[in-house]
Amino acid sequence: MSIPERIKIDSTEYVRADQVQPPRAGTRAVIVVDRGWVFAGDVTRKDGRIALTRAVWVFRWESIGFDGVLRDPKSSKVTIRKMPESVDLPAASEIFCVPVADDWGL
Repeated sequence: MSIPERIKIDSTEYVRADQVQPPRAGTRAVIVVDRGWVFAGDVTRKDGRIALTRAVWVFRWESIGFDGVLRDPKSSKVTIRKMPESVDLPAASEIFCVPVADDWGL
């Protein structure tokens, strides 16, 4: 008996997990740095520094949690401000980094 690659139940089509290609990772990420700063941008790491181009500042969010911000940065409960220049951070200030879609926060 062969294993189907996809099945349809009612009007919804389902695909086997091993048949789905993961999205190609770009360079954009949300970076949480010390003292509570949260930025997102296209990340370049070099010589102990983190450079963010097309940078935005995650200024605040309310009642949806950090995971809600990651899931829906355009929510009315999230305030994101575009940075006029790129952001340059010391690598040691990074608390953690979450890869996101190439258009996240823009």
